[in-house]
Amino acid sequence: MAAILIVDDDEAIRDMLYDLFEENHRCHLAETAEQAISYLETEHYDVILTDISMPGLSGLELLGYVRQSQPDTPVIVITGIHDQEHAQGLVNLGAFHFLLKPFRLEAVEASVEQALEFRRRQLKDSSQ
Repeated sequence: MAAILIVDDDEAIRDMLYDLFEENHRCHLAETAEQAISYLETEHYDVILTDISMPGLSGLELLGYVRQSQPDTPVIVITGIHDQEHAQGLVNLGAFHFLLKPFRLEAVEASVEQALEFRRRQLKDSSQ
């Protein structure tokens, strides 16, 4: 069972993503990047889903924190900014994938599965 951290200030999106994954994965919810960082100080996650635009620290700042503290953890960024250059910039900064709002649940599931497979390969390679 994988551990997933879902970070979004929109309760409806947090709950929808939780409902999507909670049956097969251990999910934690955070409504701010600050709350997510406090979780990351004591927990390790197999994948992190984060909104980019939130009050306080942004998802971009959270991405930077994760890249420094847990560089092997895939981060999937959810953004409402429909700009290919912006999206490519997120990947250049270390995002595993980006999803544009409004997103399809199938796309979120596929992205998380790819991230989890990537994580499994990393763990397998590091144990050899």
